Amino acid sequence: MNAPDSEGGPARKAYHAGPDAAGQRLDQWLAGVAGPDLSRSRVQALIKAGAVTVSGAAVGEPKHKLAGGEDVVIDMPAPAPAEPQGEDIALDILFEDDQLIVIDKPAGLVVHQGAGNWTGTLVNALIHHCGASLSGIGGVARPGIVHRLDKDTSGVMVAAKTDLAHRELSEAFADHGHEGELERAYLAVVWGAPPRKSGMIDAHLGRSTKDRTRQAVVPERRPDARHAITHFEVLETFGAKRPDGPVASLVECRLETGRTHQIRVHMAHIGHPLVGDRDYGAGFRTKSNRLPDVVRQVVDAFPRQALHAGLLAFAHPVSGEVMEFEAPLPADMQALVAALRTL
Repeated sequence: MNAPDSEGGPARKAYHAGPDAAGQRLDQWLAGVAGPDLSRSRVQALIKAGAVTVSGAAVGEPKHKLAGGEDVVIDMPAPAPAEPQGEDIALDILFEDDQLIVIDKPAGLVVHQGAGNWTGTLVNALIHHCGASLSGIGGVARPGIVHRLDKDTSGVMVAAKTDLAHRELSEAFADHGHEGELERAYLAVVWGAPPRKSGMIDAHLGRSTKDRTRQAVVPERRPDARHAITHFEVLETFGAKRPDGPVASLVECRLETGRTHQIRVHMAHIGHPLVGDRDYGAGFRTKSNRLPDVVRQVVDAFPRQALHAGLLAFAHPVSGEVMEFEAPLPADMQALVAALRTL
């Protein structure tokens, strides 16, 4: 019977796909049995978000064909607050006028609200700082946001304060600077040293099949593959005279595209993941065991991926003036680099 099989609580909806479901698309079948509660577009979004399992296995593709006889479960996400509230969170402001605000985001600050992060975000801080002028700019959930940095990535960010600024800046970031003025440069400390001083990584990215919260290099033909290009330059190597070669490097990465976790995945793809990256560099953590105790302690204690958005340049949405902002390495990355320089 294609009907709810059981209810595992208010946040879980469980159904059993009978024999007549065989061959049907998961999203079509699920939208049909869920009735008016869930639209097909909502069902598709839940599937893509990893909230739907078929016989206990997460399925992220709405086109997935059912075989019949499966148990299908939706774990409904907790409802988000209708509107984020302002919070008095200190901001390191690099520039501000009536159109936009540029900040140096510290590591640990989440950009916008999401599961487990309904308060204490950059959006909450911007609403408090900018007041009513920010309300609704770019949408209620992410007002003013035109690009983002990972929670544990520090550095320069710009946010819009008007609809005009949001539209112009969003278009610039979507274009990745191909037609207009946009430049982004990041500083990363990576394990080892690339064989060339500079190079380009051209590899498509998509969701990891092992963990849907992560990205991975995927074949170009895969439906979710997105073209991604990162240019890198090795600025400094650490421990280059050691018998086993350089321990780590300070690398500048410039983005030609802007995909989720792009630098982290691309550098890991070429064998040089970021120091401290627990998602994409976990296999390299034992490398610190061969370091002198003083250096090892600093490396092992580093709490995040060693990535900092050091430069951001863009055209002002009203004046057209090209504005360039730089943020120095934060204290934790400075301490990491200083320790590695002793090798």
